[in-house]
Amino acid sequence: MDAQLWFTVEADGLPMYLHDIGDDHFHEEDGETSLETNGLWVSDNFQLMSVGVDIGSASTQVVFSKLTLERMGSALSSRYRVIGRESIYRSPIALTPYRDVHRIDAEALGSIIENAYQGARVSPNDVDTGAVILTGEAIRRENAQAISHLLSVQSGRFVCAIAGHNMEALLAAYGSGTVYLSYRHKARILNIDVGGGTTKFAVAERGKVVDTAAIHVGGRLIATDANGCITRLEPGGEAAARAVGIHLVEGERLTSQMKGRIAKWMAEQVYEAVVRPNAGAHGHRLFLTDPLAHRAPYAGIVFSGGVGEYVYDLESSDFGDLGPYLGRELRARFMHHSQVGPMLDASERIRATVLGASEYSLQISGNTLFLTSSKVLPVRNLQVVHAPCDLHHDIDPPRISKQIADHIKRFDLVDGQSDFALSFHWGGPPSYPRLRAFCEALVGAIPESFKGKRQVSLVLDGDIAQSVGRILTGELGVSSPLLVLDGILLQDFDFIDIGRMIQPAGVVPVTVKSLVFEMTQRDPSAAPHVH
Repeated sequence: MDAQLWFTVEADGLPMYLHDIGDDHFHEEDGETSLETNGLWVSDNFQLMSVGVDIGSASTQVVFSKLTLERMGSALSSRYRVIGRESIYRSPIALTPYRDVHRIDAEALGSIIENAYQGARVSPNDVDTGAVILTGEAIRRENAQAISHLLSVQSGRFVCAIAGHNMEALLAAYGSGTVYLSYRHKARILNIDVGGGTTKFAVAERGKVVDTAAIHVGGRLIATDANGCITRLEPGGEAAARAVGIHLVEGERLTSQMKGRIAKWMAEQVYEAVVRPNAGAHGHRLFLTDPLAHRAPYAGIVFSGGVGEYVYDLESSDFGDLGPYLGRELRARFMHHSQVGPMLDASERIRATVLGASEYSLQISGNTLFLTSSKVLPVRNLQVVHAPCDLHHDIDPPRISKQIADHIKRFDLVDGQSDFALSFHWGGPPSYPRLRAFCEALVGAIPESFKGKRQVSLVLDGDIAQSVGRILTGELGVSSPLLVLDGILLQDFDFIDIGRMIQPAGVVPVTVKSLVFEMTQRDPSAAPHVH
């Protein structure tokens, strides 16, 4: 009979029980008990209460959801997946409160979050999991620190992510349904997320985001009070006005006609960034990232973000900014242009980047793992970057290195300066030449990380961790603290907690917290036709 290994790990209050080898039962001291009737095994199906908080330059919102999780497989799988997500409360969209031009009012922000809990009739103690994402001005150091302190008094478990321009573009593409549409129609579709301070682009192809970019165009770069006097004037808004011959000063009156002229110029920059990325966006001066490498034509475009509500003519309120004007101009500019394809419906617009919640699951890495020292464990809240490399066939180190480096850059992470876990799907035989080539590709992709003092964490689904670790340290001179896990299935947007090694089994528990995006299931007959 095969050897059995069972153990239990408390994962954020949820007891989950794991195994690495087995059949339909295991042995207890007092006899044999079937899996289905054993009281120690958690239910195959359970629910979690989650909360998502999105704090951006212009707006703040909170969403409460109920997640239904199911154990994968009818036999002995220990991994859980989200099979249902029901939004039970969506807070009103609130303007992010500021104490001065750049500093967010943490106390007022706390009131917004507290009111959302009251509106949902949910206590912080009822929340099992959740996520908070900071974008735009919220990323500033003083803001991030104040927000972190604010959230530290809340009970419940949060995945915290600071989203740079590229990552925010990724999140918006998933949340708006663009990635799903590209998969469903096997087409290349562009998501344009227009927020308060920036416009993000994400090219989705057959269910994957293959390119991202951002420019400094947004609906709240200029804001006015009820009398039309300027109360907020960002440098980007001032530059846009100057481009159309308007000189703005805070406190002076801005007419609707002026707003329209500025918005029309902004819409043209968005269009140029899409159809002529190497020459558009005002000669690259507006780009906050590299321009898009994947050019038009596209099979379709989707708009998201706060301004997206105006693009689809779903919002009529005027909040004293450029939102309504920019939305109308974008709709007019993109509506009938074959180069960008038809305008497709978004499943979410202003809420596209709200993180649904965190999916909590547990996996194990067995005794083939590699670590340079016990000090590399435990690790908490490590962001996962799943490099889309083809490791099934011949491994060309320079090509794989570039794919890994480009993918890391897409998440606004920096080699040698950022903590993250690189995840890979291994395919093909684990022969020495292939393993050596893979390790050379790794060293080429993150050379600064491998020679620094910052820990490098690698996660693979194939049982090759010890081989990879020994080649990196013994043959390629890697000197950094190194942790290599195998037998773990991960993806982009996961965060992982890695516990201490459990002896004498020599296994490591891994809690996987996946950012969950709500998919709108549509009637296929009503779906937009995409060529």
